[in-house]
Amino acid sequence: MLAGADPLSKDKGMKTTTKPAGHSFPVLRQICNLVPRPVFNELCARYGFDTRGYSEWSHLVTMLYAHLSRASSLHDVCDGLRMHSAALACVKGAVPPSKNNLSNCNKTRNADFMEALYWQTMEFLCRTNGGFGSSKCRKGYLRRFKKAIHAVDSTTVQLVAKNLGWAKHRKRKAAAKVHMRIGLQGFLPKFAVVKEASTHDAPMAYEVCADLQPGEIAVFDKAYLDLPHLALLDARGVHWVTRAKDNTQLEVVRKRKTNHPRVMADEEVVFLNANSRTSYPKTLRRVTALVEVDGREQVMTFLTNNLEWSAWTVAQLYGARWDIEVFFKEIKQTIQLTDFLGNNANAVRWQIWAGLLVHLLLRFLAWQSSWGHAFSRISAVIRTSLWQRWDLIRLLHSYGTAPPASGMSLSMKQAVFSGFT
Repeated sequence: MLAGADPLSKDKGMKTTTKPAGHSFPVLRQICNLVPRPVFNELCARYGFDTRGYSEWSHLVTMLYAHLSRASSLHDVCDGLRMHSAALACVKGAVPPSKNNLSNCNKTRNADFMEALYWQTMEFLCRTNGGFGSSKCRKGYLRRFKKAIHAVDSTTVQLVAKNLGWAKHRKRKAAAKVHMRIGLQGFLPKFAVVKEASTHDAPMAYEVCADLQPGEIAVFDKAYLDLPHLALLDARGVHWVTRAKDNTQLEVVRKRKTNHPRVMADEEVVFLNANSRTSYPKTLRRVTALVEVDGREQVMTFLTNNLEWSAWTVAQLYGARWDIEVFFKEIKQTIQLTDFLGNNANAVRWQIWAGLLVHLLLRFLAWQSSWGHAFSRISAVIRTSLWQRWDLIRLLHSYGTAPPASGMSLSMKQAVFSGFT
């Protein structure tokens, strides 16, 4: 059977893939069941929402559906749920919203509820499912590190400038920014905060890295090169790796021997500028190495406060930082962060945190089913089967165990639509 074919199809003379078993509930309910109901109820009691217009559970199911179906407007969400109201009722009594109810809930219900639900659901899934989000390293060269390694970065979510003065980014643009720290071993977020896009990365680093423990490692790009913060991390016993800015003036106090063919220089340095040296008076390490970026080799210069690692280890640690870009790509490919259901800051935060929760549940399902294909594909499979009464794990197995693509050959003219590059 060709890779990517429908797992339910049966072609004469060809092997038939496993047919997913039936289930008492639609796929949407099976996904919503992953959210721990006691945690949900406790948070509802804590935040005390007014449920006369629309229940908290129906609101949550609606927002998860909006991302899973990639609905682009309030009408898309409300009409889609109304057309499947009977199946929706199977999701523990959820009901479809009116446009006004959904808009009002996103606007007035505290988005901190959704943020807290995200973190507590992650904690529950990791605690009750050994192996998910564990510290088992994803890359071989990180195995020698016993302490946690964190990648810090931010990603910008573009918004429509009209009626979004709170998120004004440029003259005709509006945006929100998600500042995030992920654990590279478990590849799950450890901290995230949603702010206006005008918020600079360096000041946010204090908040993002506030709970790092002694011996742990933080890796970030040069946008986070804030010397007082780096000095604070060093004083707390936190190791850090970053890139040097082009205009950073440093004085070499010692040259170290280099044994790796890709390491061009390994030096101990101090800041030359008086103000910089006041902010960071200690000796640090500068490593210049030849690294591969997007298939091309480039010379890069890294800074770290660790004087014990090998020079190539410093370069490898910074290379691991690019995993957070993979994480951001997964988020933007699998959840709806293009069209927003509300204009005010609270509604945007509701949608972003609901999207992050959907991404977490998809990551858990991929781990549970040993998904072996592109992560974007698992969201496509689930999106097309939300109302089917199939066993979700069996369904993913029927796709996930398919053989890899056979390398179909196409000319460039065939592979690209006319007018697109």
